Amino acid sequence: MNRGVKDEGNLSATLGVMCSSPLMTDLDHVAAAVRDVTDFPKPGILFKDITPVLGDATLFQSCMKLLADTASGERIDKVVGIDARGFIFAAGVAQNLDAGFVPVRKAGKLPWTTRQMAYTLEYGESVVEIHEDAVKPGEKVLLVDDLLATGGTAAAAIKLLRALEANIVAVSFLIELEGLQGREKLGESIPVHSLLKY
Repeated sequence: MNRGVKDEGNLSATLGVMCSSPLMTDLDHVAAAVRDVTDFPKPGILFKDITPVLGDATLFQSCMKLLADTASGERIDKVVGIDARGFIFAAGVAQNLDAGFVPVRKAGKLPWTTRQMAYTLEYGESVVEIHEDAVKPGEKVLLVDDLLATGGTAAAAIKLLRALEANIVAVSFLIELEGLQGREKLGESIPVHSLLKY
């Protein structure tokens, strides 16, 4: 259920060995449950499958808590999730933080007046949008997605939130594929958190 990265060794298996200690943390359990699928969706890609995490109630709730903790004790008004897997996590994090949930969606999916932002893909361009009244100026926002890969979608979401004058407290991901250097596209002014790095 997550995009992949070229196979440079089975990192999940390594984590699984490291996590066999009786002192395993919640994050260790989450890491051990991420499943590697080779050659998906095409040859040479090692796919990080998070469906075992989602299907386990304890692990899923641990993810919500760990992502909520990245707000560093700030009072969050809105948790913003990026289409589509980001919705899974952002809604749960919003509940943990007693905050509202706001979707950033692909173009044409939101019914009200929107702000749009284009971003570059490997082959072409895509557009994400947000309702123009979804976040009020000055509201504290936590932006959440499942995966930081090349960073294009998250960077576009940050631009949308800045256009609405949101106060972005942090951007948080379940997984970061460090080799794709997506973090560099998000700038240095906003804290970026990822629970698992590959």
